[in-house]
Amino acid sequence: MIRKRIAQFAALAAATLPAAAPLGAAESGWHLLNMSPGVTEISRRVYDLHMIIFGVCVAIAVVVFTWMIWSIIAFRKSKGAVADTTMVHNTKVEIVWTAIPVGILVAMAVPAARTLIFIEDTRNTELTIKVTGFQWGWHYDYLDHGVSFFSRLDRRSDAARQLDSGIDPTSVPNYLLEVDNPLVVPAGTRVRLLVTASDVIHSWWVPQFGMKKDAIPGFINEMWFEVDADKTGIYRGQCAELCGRDHGFMPIVVDVRSREEFDGWLKSRAAAQQQTASAGAGSATTG
Repeated sequence: MIRKRIAQFAALAAATLPAAAPLGAAESGWHLLNMSPGVTEISRRVYDLHMIIFGVCVAIAVVVFTWMIWSIIAFRKSKGAVADTTMVHNTKVEIVWTAIPVGILVAMAVPAARTLIFIEDTRNTELTIKVTGFQWGWHYDYLDHGVSFFSRLDRRSDAARQLDSGIDPTSVPNYLLEVDNPLVVPAGTRVRLLVTASDVIHSWWVPQFGMKKDAIPGFINEMWFEVDADKTGIYRGQCAELCGRDHGFMPIVVDVRSREEFDGWLKSRAAAQQQTASAGAGSATTG
Protein backbone atom coordinates (compact mmCIF):
# COMPACT_ATOMS: atom_id res chain seq x y z
CA MET A 1 0.00 0.00 0.00
CA ILE A 2 2.79 2.40 0.93
CA ARG A 3 4.70 1.61 -2.26
CA LYS A 4 1.55 2.25 -4.30
CA ARG A 5 1.06 5.64 -2.63
CA ILE A 6 4.70 6.57 -3.25
CA ALA A 7 4.38 5.60 -6.92
CA GLN A 8 1.21 7.70 -7.24
CA PHE A 9 2.91 10.70 -5.64
CA ALA A 10 5.93 10.34 -7.93
CA ALA A 11 3.68 10.21 -10.98
CA LEU A 12 1.79 13.30 -9.82
CA ALA A 13 5.04 15.19 -9.20
CA ALA A 14 6.37 14.20 -12.61
CA ALA A 15 3.21 15.50 -14.24
CA THR A 16 3.09 18.74 -12.25
CA LEU A 17 6.69 19.96 -11.98
CA PRO A 18 7.42 20.55 -15.69
CA ALA A 19 4.43 22.92 -15.79
CA ALA A 20 5.78 24.92 -12.88
CA ALA A 21 8.64 26.59 -14.75
CA PRO A 22 7.08 28.91 -17.33
CA LEU A 23 8.51 32.12 -15.89
CA GLY A 24 12.15 31.82 -16.87
CA ALA A 25 14.48 29.93 -19.12
CA ALA A 26 13.92 26.22 -19.55
CA GLU A 27 15.20 24.20 -16.62
CA SER A 28 15.42 20.50 -15.99
CA GLY A 29 16.43 18.03 -13.32
CA TRP A 30 17.46 19.46 -9.96
CA HIS A 31 16.48 23.04 -10.89
CA LEU A 32 12.84 22.00 -11.10
CA LEU A 33 12.99 21.38 -7.35
CA ASN A 34 15.63 23.91 -6.35
CA MET A 35 16.34 27.58 -6.99
CA SER A 36 17.86 28.56 -10.32
CA PRO A 37 21.22 30.37 -10.62
CA GLY A 38 19.50 32.87 -12.90
CA VAL A 39 21.09 35.26 -15.39
CA THR A 40 22.39 38.07 -13.16
CA GLU A 41 25.20 38.43 -10.64
CA ILE A 42 22.62 39.04 -7.91
CA SER A 43 20.71 35.85 -8.71
CA ARG A 44 23.92 33.81 -8.65
CA ARG A 45 24.99 35.25 -5.30
CA VAL A 46 21.55 34.54 -3.86
CA TYR A 47 21.71 31.02 -5.26
CA ASP A 48 25.20 30.44 -3.79
CA LEU A 49 24.04 31.75 -0.40
CA HIS A 50 20.99 29.49 -0.57
CA MET A 51 23.15 26.45 -1.31
CA ILE A 52 25.57 27.28 1.55
CA ILE A 53 22.73 27.60 4.07
CA PHE A 54 21.06 24.51 2.64
CA GLY A 55 24.30 22.54 3.03
CA VAL A 56 24.70 23.67 6.63
CA CYS A 57 21.11 22.66 7.43
CA VAL A 58 21.62 19.24 5.80
CA ALA A 59 24.83 18.67 7.78
CA ILE A 60 23.09 19.61 11.03
CA ALA A 61 20.18 17.30 10.21
CA VAL A 62 22.53 14.39 9.45
CA VAL A 63 24.39 14.81 12.76
CA VAL A 64 21.24 15.27 14.86
CA PHE A 65 19.24 12.43 13.33
CA THR A 66 22.22 10.05 13.28
CA TRP A 67 22.82 10.69 16.98
CA MET A 68 19.11 10.39 17.74
CA ILE A 69 18.67 7.11 15.84
CA TRP A 70 21.82 5.65 17.40
CA SER A 71 20.59 6.64 20.87
CA ILE A 72 17.20 5.05 20.27
CA ILE A 73 18.76 1.78 19.12
CA ALA A 74 21.66 1.58 21.56
CA PHE A 75 19.74 2.59 24.67
CA ARG A 76 16.39 0.92 24.09
CA LYS A 77 14.42 -0.62 26.95
CA SER A 78 14.85 -4.17 25.62
CA LYS A 79 18.58 -3.83 26.31
CA GLY A 80 17.93 -2.88 29.90
CA ALA A 81 18.39 0.85 29.53
CA VAL A 82 16.80 2.90 32.30
CA ALA A 83 15.87 6.56 31.92
CA ASP A 84 17.81 9.03 34.03
CA THR A 85 15.24 10.74 36.25
CA THR A 86 17.72 12.81 38.21
CA MET A 87 18.36 15.33 35.39
CA VAL A 88 21.97 15.96 36.44
CA HIS A 89 23.23 19.40 35.40
CA ASN A 90 26.45 19.53 33.34
CA THR A 91 27.90 23.01 32.84
CA LYS A 92 30.36 21.93 30.14
CA VAL A 93 27.61 20.33 28.06
CA GLU A 94 25.45 23.45 28.47
CA ILE A 95 28.30 25.66 27.23
CA VAL A 96 29.09 23.40 24.27
CA TRP A 97 25.54 23.12 22.96
CA THR A 98 25.08 26.87 23.33
CA ALA A 99 28.41 27.88 21.77
CA ILE A 100 28.12 25.60 18.72
CA PRO A 101 24.75 27.01 17.48
CA VAL A 102 25.94 30.56 18.12
CA GLY A 103 29.09 29.90 16.09
CA ILE A 104 27.05 28.38 13.26
CA LEU A 105 24.67 31.36 13.18
CA VAL A 106 27.54 33.85 13.11
CA ALA A 107 29.24 31.92 10.30
CA MET A 108 25.97 31.93 8.33
CA ALA A 109 25.39 35.64 8.98
CA VAL A 110 28.67 36.73 7.36
CA PRO A 111 27.90 35.62 3.74
CA ALA A 112 24.26 36.67 4.21
CA ALA A 113 25.29 40.20 5.20
CA ARG A 114 27.71 40.44 2.26
CA THR A 115 24.97 39.41 -0.15
CA LEU A 116 22.50 41.92 1.31
CA ILE A 117 25.05 44.73 1.02
CA PHE A 118 25.70 43.80 -2.61
CA ILE A 119 21.97 43.72 -3.39
CA GLU A 120 21.42 47.20 -1.91
CA ASP A 121 24.42 48.80 -3.66
CA THR A 122 22.80 50.85 -6.45
CA ARG A 123 25.91 52.81 -7.37
CA ASN A 124 27.22 52.99 -10.94
CA THR A 125 23.84 52.32 -12.56
CA GLU A 126 23.70 53.32 -16.23
CA LEU A 127 19.95 53.27 -16.88
CA THR A 128 17.10 54.27 -14.56
CA ILE A 129 13.52 53.18 -15.18
CA LYS A 130 10.52 54.12 -13.07
CA VAL A 131 8.09 51.21 -12.67
CA THR A 132 4.54 51.96 -11.57
CA GLY A 133 2.14 49.13 -10.80
CA PHE A 134 -1.60 49.60 -11.22
CA GLN A 135 -4.70 47.43 -11.36
CA TRP A 136 -3.80 45.51 -13.45
CA GLY A 137 -0.62 46.23 -15.34
CA TRP A 138 2.62 48.20 -15.33
CA HIS A 139 3.83 51.57 -16.53
CA TYR A 140 7.48 52.01 -17.49
CA ASP A 141 9.18 55.40 -17.72
CA TYR A 142 12.76 55.59 -19.00
CA LEU A 143 13.85 58.65 -17.06
CA ASP A 144 15.76 61.30 -19.04
CA HIS A 145 15.11 59.47 -22.34
CA GLY A 146 11.58 60.60 -23.23
CA VAL A 147 10.22 57.06 -23.41
CA SER A 148 7.28 55.74 -21.41
CA PHE A 149 4.53 53.21 -22.05
CA PHE A 150 1.97 50.93 -20.42
CA SER A 151 2.40 47.16 -20.32
CA ARG A 152 -0.69 44.95 -19.97
CA LEU A 153 -1.75 41.37 -20.57
CA ASP A 154 -1.73 40.71 -24.32
CA ARG A 155 -5.05 40.60 -26.22
CA ARG A 156 -4.96 36.89 -27.03
CA SER A 157 -4.46 35.81 -23.41
CA ASP A 158 -7.04 38.33 -22.26
CA ALA A 159 -9.59 36.97 -24.72
CA ALA A 160 -8.89 33.33 -23.85
CA ARG A 161 -9.23 33.92 -20.10
CA GLN A 162 -12.80 35.22 -20.39
CA LEU A 163 -15.59 32.95 -19.17
CA ASP A 164 -17.16 30.94 -22.02
CA SER A 165 -14.70 32.44 -24.52
CA GLY A 166 -14.51 29.15 -26.40
CA ILE A 167 -10.75 29.64 -26.87
CA ASP A 168 -8.47 26.81 -25.86
CA PRO A 169 -5.80 28.37 -23.56
CA THR A 170 -3.24 25.83 -24.78
CA SER A 171 -3.54 27.35 -28.25
CA VAL A 172 -2.31 30.72 -26.96
CA PRO A 173 1.51 31.00 -26.81
CA ASN A 174 2.73 31.91 -23.31
CA TYR A 175 -0.82 32.01 -22.00
CA LEU A 176 -1.16 34.65 -19.24
CA LEU A 177 2.59 35.32 -19.44
CA GLU A 178 2.65 37.65 -22.47
CA VAL A 179 2.21 41.42 -22.64
CA ASP A 180 1.53 43.98 -25.34
CA ASN A 181 4.63 46.08 -24.53
CA PRO A 182 7.57 44.36 -22.84
CA LEU A 183 10.19 46.19 -20.81
CA VAL A 184 13.29 46.47 -23.03
CA VAL A 185 16.71 46.66 -21.37
CA PRO A 186 20.31 46.22 -22.53
CA ALA A 187 22.42 43.21 -21.52
CA GLY A 188 25.65 43.84 -19.64
CA THR A 189 24.27 47.11 -18.24
CA ARG A 190 23.39 47.91 -14.65
CA VAL A 191 19.72 48.89 -14.67
CA ARG A 192 18.11 50.64 -11.70
CA LEU A 193 14.35 50.37 -11.13
CA LEU A 194 12.38 52.86 -9.06
CA VAL A 195 9.31 50.86 -8.10
CA THR A 196 6.03 52.35 -6.90
CA ALA A 197 2.26 51.95 -7.37
CA SER A 198 -0.72 54.16 -8.13
CA ASP A 199 -3.46 52.32 -6.25
CA VAL A 200 -2.71 49.23 -4.12
CA ILE A 201 0.40 47.23 -3.26
CA HIS A 202 1.89 45.25 -6.15
CA SER A 203 5.24 43.45 -6.46
CA TRP A 204 7.59 43.40 -9.46
CA TRP A 205 9.19 39.96 -9.77
CA VAL A 206 11.26 38.22 -12.45
CA PRO A 207 12.61 34.91 -11.05
CA GLN A 208 15.62 34.71 -13.38
CA PHE A 209 16.85 38.09 -12.12
CA GLY A 210 16.84 36.92 -8.50
CA MET A 211 15.03 40.02 -7.28
CA LYS A 212 11.52 41.02 -6.20
CA LYS A 213 10.48 44.46 -5.04
CA ASP A 214 7.16 45.67 -3.63
CA ALA A 215 5.37 48.53 -5.39
CA ILE A 216 3.73 50.60 -2.65
CA PRO A 217 1.56 53.69 -3.25
CA GLY A 218 3.28 56.83 -1.98
CA PHE A 219 6.68 55.13 -1.64
CA ILE A 220 9.53 54.48 -4.07
CA ASN A 221 11.48 51.28 -3.60
CA GLU A 222 14.77 50.78 -5.36
CA MET A 223 16.36 47.72 -6.95
CA TRP A 224 18.88 46.95 -9.66
CA PHE A 225 19.94 44.12 -11.91
CA GLU A 226 22.48 43.48 -14.65
CA VAL A 227 21.78 40.67 -17.09
CA ASP A 228 24.89 38.88 -18.36
CA ALA A 229 26.06 40.15 -21.74
CA ASP A 230 25.57 36.73 -23.32
CA LYS A 231 22.08 36.17 -21.87
CA THR A 232 19.94 38.21 -24.25
CA GLY A 233 16.37 37.03 -24.74
CA ILE A 234 12.92 37.11 -23.16
CA TYR A 235 12.42 36.70 -19.39
CA ARG A 236 9.01 36.44 -17.78
CA GLY A 237 7.68 37.26 -14.35
CA GLN A 238 4.49 38.19 -12.55
CA CYS A 239 3.08 40.42 -9.87
CA ALA A 240 3.94 38.63 -6.62
CA GLU A 241 1.56 40.51 -4.32
CA LEU A 242 -2.16 39.74 -4.15
CA CYS A 243 -3.52 43.03 -5.48
CA GLY A 244 -7.15 42.40 -6.33
CA ARG A 245 -9.49 40.55 -8.65
CA ASP A 246 -7.19 40.36 -11.69
CA HIS A 247 -3.94 39.89 -9.80
CA GLY A 248 -3.18 36.76 -11.82
CA PHE A 249 -3.43 38.66 -15.10
CA MET A 250 -0.63 41.24 -14.86
CA PRO A 251 2.51 39.47 -16.10
CA ILE A 252 5.94 41.01 -16.56
CA VAL A 253 8.00 40.48 -19.71
CA VAL A 254 11.56 41.77 -20.04
CA ASP A 255 13.17 41.83 -23.47
CA VAL A 256 16.96 41.83 -22.96
CA ARG A 257 18.84 43.01 -26.06
CA SER A 258 22.41 43.78 -26.97
CA ARG A 259 23.58 47.31 -26.23
CA GLU A 260 23.49 48.28 -29.90
CA GLU A 261 19.97 46.91 -30.44
CA PHE A 262 18.73 48.62 -27.31
CA ASP A 263 20.19 52.00 -28.29
CA GLY A 264 18.48 51.73 -31.67
CA TRP A 265 15.16 50.77 -30.06
CA LEU A 266 15.38 53.59 -27.53
CA LYS A 267 16.07 56.23 -30.19
CA SER A 268 13.27 55.05 -32.47
CA ARG A 269 10.80 54.80 -29.59
CA ALA A 270 11.71 58.28 -28.31
CA ALA A 271 11.35 59.76 -31.81
CA ALA A 272 7.96 58.09 -32.30
CA GLN A 273 6.65 59.34 -28.96
CA GLN A 274 7.95 62.85 -29.63
CA GLN A 275 6.25 62.84 -33.02
CA THR A 276 2.97 61.65 -31.47
CA ALA A 277 3.19 64.33 -28.79
CA SER A 278 3.87 67.03 -31.40
CA ALA A 279 0.94 65.86 -33.51
CA GLY A 280 -1.31 65.91 -30.48
CA ALA A 281 -0.20 69.41 -29.53
CA GLY A 282 -0.77 70.60 -33.11
CA SER A 283 -4.29 69.16 -33.16
CA ALA A 284 -5.09 70.85 -29.86
CA THR A 285 -3.83 74.19 -31.15
CA THR A 286 -5.81 73.88 -34.37
CA GLY A 287 -8.95 72.93 -32.49
